[in-house]
Amino acid sequence: MVHLSRRDFLKLGGVAVFGAAGAAGTTAISRERAAPHQHNMAAHAQHDHGSLPGTGEVDHEKNGFNPSDILTDFDYGEVSILPTGQTLHEYKIVAINRNLEIVPGMEFPAWTYNGRIPGPTIRASEGDHIRIRFINGSDHAHTMHFHGFHSAEMDGVPGTGAGGSVEPGQEFVYEFDAEPFGLHLYHCHAFPLARHIAKGLYGAFIVDPKGGRPQVDREMVMVMSGFDVDFDDANDFYAVNAIPFHYQNNPIQFRVGETIRIYLVNILEFDLLNSFHLHANFFNYYPTGTSLTPSEFTDTIIQGQAQRGILEFIYKYPGMYMFHAHVTEFAELGWNGMFEVLP
Repeated sequence: MVHLSRRDFLKLGGVAVFGAAGAAGTTAISRERAAPHQHNMAAHAQHDHGSLPGTGEVDHEKNGFNPSDILTDFDYGEVSILPTGQTLHEYKIVAINRNLEIVPGMEFPAWTYNGRIPGPTIRASEGDHIRIRFINGSDHAHTMHFHGFHSAEMDGVPGTGAGGSVEPGQEFVYEFDAEPFGLHLYHCHAFPLARHIAKGLYGAFIVDPKGGRPQVDREMVMVMSGFDVDFDDANDFYAVNAIPFHYQNNPIQFRVGETIRIYLVNILEFDLLNSFHLHANFFNYYPTGTSLTPSEFTDTIIQGQAQRGILEFIYKYPGMYMFHAHVTEFAELGWNGMFEVLP
């Protein structure tokens, strides 16, 4: 087998398509879409001055999700009231193997929650009860591990009970109260852990404080991650909400003077740190979202894996503004986007 580095993939145009079994070699070439993509990536590899890498759309309909929708898709589940008066949020989440086109012409054998990456953005208020019927519809043992307070039996870690290893075709109900308030996450905790996360089994978990946070004009969730397409434990592409370059090719629109809140989660494997940089502006930053008082006013923050925080900002002037990882390689390999601020 020929080993290809991340730079080799860019120079070749990223047309390798990986099989559903997750093998480390190329198994097919997408000839129909190779030529235009090869032109785009070749220009990137040659550092064509004045142009942005990564143009071109993937097939969102075939993938089964669109990152533009995931941005504002907050899932409260099926809501009801328990006899105790406590609010109940019920979910059904299924682990599914799914090939996803991550850049034009390249498919990745992903492991997903409900067929999407990231999984549903689960949202409730502090003190609400969460009940998740988890069904393993894949061919590997998987779990759901939530950050927050819960009993050991609900931790989703091997050795802690039936929910610590849910075998193919089996199911388990995770049940706990939503606490503490803040921005959290969930992910598979089956071993090898890095591979289960890197292949797509993760999502955001938002617990609002009782009474809610101060009102803003727009809220968005951004989950930072990467793709190791040749399975050498090094990332070849980087992304927010799964698809590299998506928000560069599809700028996020809002208006001058609107207050924007971003729930930012880092679940990147194989790199120690990730970051977020906002152009021509500063933001208030709330680490982990567990305080209503910001820790700093800045334009760049760094997060280790599983760290997260809430950003709030307002733009004064209309125009196109970039946001991206403040690591050049990450930005050039997909973690790059644009805000289109309208008058």
